[in-house]
Order: sequence, then C-alpha cells, then structure tokens
Amino acid sequence: MPSAPAKHFPLIAAIDLGSNSFHMVLAKADRGEIRILERIGDKVQLAAGIDENRQLSAEAMQRGLDCLRLFAQMINGLPQGAVRIVGTNALREARNRGDFIRQAEAILGHPVDVISGREEARLIYLGVSQTSPDVPGKRLVVDIGGGSTEFIIGQRFEPLLRESLQMGCVSFTQRYFRDGKITSARYAQAYTAARLELMGIEHALRRLGWQEALGASGTIRAVGLAIRGEGNGNGEVNPQGLKLLKIRLLKLGDVERIDLDGVKPDRRAIFPAGVAILEAIYDALELDQMLHSEGALREGVLYDLIGRQHHEDVRERTLGSLMERYHVDLEQAARVEAKALSAYEQVADAWDLRDEAWKELLTWAARVHEIGLDIAHYHYHKHGAYLIEHSDLAGFSRQDQQMLALLVRGHRRNIPRDKYVEFTADSDKLVRLCILLRFAILFHHIRGTQEMPKVQLKAGRRSLEMVFPDGWLENNPLTQADFAQEAEWLARVGYQLKAR
Repeated sequence: MPSAPAKHFPLIAAIDLGSNSFHMVLAKADRGEIRILERIGDKVQLAAGIDENRQLSAEAMQRGLDCLRLFAQMINGLPQGAVRIVGTNALREARNRGDFIRQAEAILGHPVDVISGREEARLIYLGVSQTSPDVPGKRLVVDIGGGSTEFIIGQRFEPLLRESLQMGCVSFTQRYFRDGKITSARYAQAYTAARLELMGIEHALRRLGWQEALGASGTIRAVGLAIRGEGNGNGEVNPQGLKLLKIRLLKLGDVERIDLDGVKPDRRAIFPAGVAILEAIYDALELDQMLHSEGALREGVLYDLIGRQHHEDVRERTLGSLMERYHVDLEQAARVEAKALSAYEQVADAWDLRDEAWKELLTWAARVHEIGLDIAHYHYHKHGAYLIEHSDLAGFSRQDQQMLALLVRGHRRNIPRDKYVEFTADSDKLVRLCILLRFAILFHHIRGTQEMPKVQLKAGRRSLEMVFPDGWLENNPLTQADFAQEAEWLARVGYQLKAR
C-alpha cells in the first residue's frame, strides 16, 4: 500500500531502518513543532548481512526483526499515518528486501518505505535545519551512514543540492577491515576508494559553496568526541585532530584495542572505516571544521509528517514541478483528475479502495499520466512510466514511485498485469485504480470540447458497469467505440466492462 497521508495526531513516530543502526523516535506534535518523548535504537548492521549477490542473510534479517519487535510495543495503537518507517541503503541494495519488508510490516503494523538516496538527503537536511540555529548563508550537511553517505548544501530550510554516494562505515568495514586489523595499506585503500567516489560530486559542491559544515551521523559525533578526548578540540572535527586520530588508529592496529572517548564498544569495529571516509571528505572539500548536529534523518521524517498534516506536502510541489517540466496540459489533467475521483467515490467501497492513500495515488496518476508526451507520442505511456520510476521525486518513497509509474504505464492499451503482481498484497487494488484512471481518460477523450453526461458506475468483484443516459452512447459513436475496445483490453486482466 502507498504511504498514508498524515492527519492531526497527538503522537507521531519515525523509524529509520539504517544500514548500520535502526532508530525510532516518538514525539508529540504541537503547532508545527515536535517534542521528543522517546528515543530507542540498536546497532543491527543490516549492511553487514548483504552478500556479493546482494542477498540479505537470514541472520541479518533476524537481527533487524528482533529490534523491530522492541519498537512495535512503543507504537502499538498509533493509527495509520502517525508512523513513518523509512529504509535506506541496505534495503535499497538487497534484492530480497521484499521478504524482510513483509515481515517488518507484519510486526509494526505500518508500511515500510524504501527511499532513494536523494530523498534520504532531503529528509536529513530537513532534520538538521529544523534542529539547528537559523544562520545566514549556506550550510553543508554530511551524513556518513552504514552503506551510503549523503551530502546536502542548503540555505535555511531549503536544500539546494542533494547527493548520495555508495560508501558507508559498515560496507567499507566489510571491504577493507573485515578481520578487524588496521594497517596503513588497508586504510589507504579505504581512503582512496572514498576519494574516487567523491570525484563525481566535489566540484559541484565546491562551486556552490557554504559558510558552515555540519555532520549528522553517529560516525561524525564519535570522531569529534575522540578528537576532544585526545585534547585536540571541543567536540568538532578538525584537520589536525583527524590526522592525529588516524595515526593513533594505525598504532593500535586492531579494532579490539580501540578505547577512545566517545567511541562506544559497538562502534569500534566500524570506526576506522568511518575515519577514512571522513578524512577523504575533508581533503576533497578542503574543510577546516565540522560541527555535529543532533538532528538527522528521523527528525526530518517527523517534520515531514508535520508538513503533510499542515498541507505543506512536498509531494504536491514535486508533482507540480514535474507537470511544468514536461509541459502537461493542465486543463486536461484537471478534467481527468475530477472524473477519476468521481468514479472512485462510486466504487471505492465495492472495490475495497476506501483508504485515503489509494485516493491520493489515483489523484497523482491523473495529474501526470501524460508527461511522456513530451518525449514522443509513440508509446508515451511507457516514456511517462520510465520518467516517474527513475526520477528523483522529493517526498516519494520508491514504492510510491513504482506504483505511480505502473498506473501511468497501464493507463492505455495493454495493462501489464505481470508487473502489478509484483505488489502481491495490493495487485488487485492497483489494477482497479488503473481501470478507474482509464475510464476517466476515455471519458475525456474529446478533451473538453463537448459537454459530457453523468455516468453511474456499478462495481462487482471483477466487473464494472457504466450506465449512460438513454440514447447518449448511440449518439456518440466515438465514445461507444472507445469503451468497446476498452472492454477487450480489460478482459485480458480478468475484468468485464459493460456500457449501456
């Protein structure tokens, strides 16, 4: 099911299924602000359980599910829309993530959204900007996670540039420090790999520039505290302290011997990889100081929920920009949207679609179903689906984008039922939404040049009956032919369409 929109809830929660740690925050929302009530987390190290075939091991899954059972008790009873659960790089990478997600959703009772790297970056920046002093100028935010590292340059509450790189303290530990030995050669390999990753974005970051740098991850906090413990700062990360910390690690030679202020026992194994990545970032971007921010992804998720409650939904802006970029016929989109929603209201109960999330998904699809026309008319539904699935759409989870892309892909000609079946629990509902979208589009095939009648819809389990005013279909042979052809298309996916 797509993410349910948030209403006004007294309590809200965010769960971050990170590649290194799982975290949950429970908060009270009041007048656009949040007050944190509880924070819990655990070092699950999901990324450590991904093999060379990108399969998540049963052991890693079990660690994650055990952690989620603890979280479940805290959110028990919270309604749909009050909890947002996001999965990051490890779940983006794992080919069998569906197995884990199904079990996680059964435990938590709320949908899990796997988000893209750039969407993760947007939410991180939102969390940082809402929990940091509002200063003039631009800020650079860096978050070193277990499997990826996000970079954002923003001004006040608006991100200007978002990037996500495939390097993290857990994945680099697996690659370069698997047995816990810290040598100059291994450290150099990790550092060089990070520099190579950074080459693709460092010029864009430096060209935009920033006035302050903030770190939003446990790695950056731990490095700052370790530097302070060595007498080289007050908790910030600085070049001299970072250099001396590297020398100290190489002298220790083994993660088991790490006993530094701020580095908890469960972080020791991944600490050298984190330091190597951070040193590469410092050198590539020529940083002189980075402060730690308490706000990060989960706080960003909470504030995003509040924004949706107060009708400041970033997804609305995202779709508006998409429609503008691909020159959508706004009048036609509005006609199709209105008709699709009217049809939805008539059949939602019979087709088990009476949920705001399904209504919202249908609305989105009606607005953007023609974006592919900006590429070419031939197969434009396929072009549109590709653009939606593979664009960075702020505010949308990957599942939201895939479902939206499927509706756009299926809005004309053949409905690719095999693709819909991939959403096992929701495949029938997606097909039904697609039928409603197709009905609205065919109804307005003439594109507003004639007055259209009221049509009554009656839905059965595998059927849809359309009742037109007496004699109207016979006097409008194009519409009659459209729905006759549509009946043939729908028969291929097991639905009967009748028009009278």
